[in-house]
Amino acid sequence: MAGTALRVAGRQLSQHSGAGARVLLRQMFEPKSCTYTYLLGDRESREAILIDPVLETAPRDAQLVKELGLRLLYAVNTHCHADHITGSGLLRSLLPGCQSVISRLSGAQADIHIEDGQSIHFGRFALETRASPGHTPGCVTFVLSDHSMAFTGDALLIRGCGRTDFQQGCAKTLYHSVHEKIFTLPGDCLIYPAHDYHVLPLPWPLGLTVSTVEEERTLNPRLTLSCEEFIKVMDNLNLPKPKQIDFAVPANLRCGIQTPPFLTSSPSDARVH
Repeated sequence: MAGTALRVAGRQLSQHSGAGARVLLRQMFEPKSCTYTYLLGDRESREAILIDPVLETAPRDAQLVKELGLRLLYAVNTHCHADHITGSGLLRSLLPGCQSVISRLSGAQADIHIEDGQSIHFGRFALETRASPGHTPGCVTFVLSDHSMAFTGDALLIRGCGRTDFQQGCAKTLYHSVHEKIFTLPGDCLIYPAHDYHVLPLPWPLGLTVSTVEEERTLNPRLTLSCEEFIKVMDNLNLPKPKQIDFAVPANLRCGIQTPPFLTSSPSDARVH
């Protein structure tokens, strides 16, 4: 695997729950699709989850999990991606016991389907699921239980947002999702998006790794517009078709890779409720 594909955005943040516990966080980058993958772990129980893994960098992610002495419970996707194939399926093979998770409204296969309001637990921590459709009908945002950070997928990017011109996207729906489900979080809540599309067309990343709710509420050039103005902007972006969409979406509807067989556990059997 090329060295650039193994690039890790060297970032560890120590966040605290109400009990004073620290969550381990690693932010990683896949340059071809400009995708951020996030590893979150509990330092005490060693339980961990991955958010938005990419197929090509799944071996990197699995190696990091092992190096840090973690046990990966879940490989979670914020939505059915169109610009890359998810690494969830491969991670289920590389790290036995790992289960794939995605919104039921995504239409994709997974070990566990989640709904708005459900939480994914790992050790002393939990991620609350907030439905944030608009980019796709199945988009969700994952919010750490103390509201110190949110993983917004393609719904909210740093100074931008996901496109709404394919996969049953809807600009009006996205606008209300962001304003009602994300911008209502505390102003100092950290925003971790699924992509840094600002790297294009340059061949290197600009390093836009994290924002805050307050920054995006006041500085995001699209989402500070009125809803009507936002819809006009989104309807006239005229973006090219994602290069990998024709094979990425069908693959992601099957969790990227279908083996090993999907488990029969329901959210009530797992630590999702």
